[in-house]
Amino acid sequence: MGLPSPFPIPDRNGMDHTALEVGRETSDPRTALDPGREWLRDSGAAAVSSGTPLRASERSMNDPIPTHAGRAFIPLSICVLTVSDTRTEDTDKSGKLLADRLTAAGHTLHEKRIVPDDVYRIRAVASGWIADPEVNAFISTGGTGVTGRDGTPEAVSPLLDKIIDGFGEVFRTISYEEIRTSTIQSRALAGVANATYVFCLPGSSGACRTAWDKLIADQLDYRTRPCNLVELMPRLLER
Repeated sequence: MGLPSPFPIPDRNGMDHTALEVGRETSDPRTALDPGREWLRDSGAAAVSSGTPLRASERSMNDPIPTHAGRAFIPLSICVLTVSDTRTEDTDKSGKLLADRLTAAGHTLHEKRIVPDDVYRIRAVASGWIADPEVNAFISTGGTGVTGRDGTPEAVSPLLDKIIDGFGEVFRTISYEEIRTSTIQSRALAGVANATYVFCLPGSSGACRTAWDKLIADQLDYRTRPCNLVELMPRLLER
């Protein structure tokens, strides 16, 4: 196992946020580093093992880093948005499930909000998180159905730079095994906007459990092979 080598997480304010990897295979064209780059090597990589989101001022090349399959886990800063006209913090089972699962996985819950089924209020919160350089991803739950008040896809889709079509396709395929043809009523989607990953899930806690446990958790884990969404973060703002 080689020495840790950093890669940059894009900073929407124009600076690189450096993350750590152990044993990078630089011969892989998908992950090759620029050998001429002067990487940021600040102190505090213990933040990786403690579950604190990565920041450029919190790295050290000398601190021990937990590894799995030759890679270090990289904690992300993630927000949760519950879209509902009726739920409160006391009754929001789906939002709580997502918050609990992402923190249990080692990520940090940056913020959790509840907003009504209103396209513009959903879009306002989503826009703020997408513009926030401290947020790496957000997950919404609710508003992905087909009734008149279901507007999360309409609120979020115009904000996306790219839609990750495979997420909705695979989610509905997995859900078919659990709820059969009822899965066609879900308009769950995912995408990326301004280097922020976005996941829009149905409102049921079962759907949120399925999406996190069988899709999102692995793709937001830098150790997942053969590829994952975290390792693409240095390239999300390429032009």
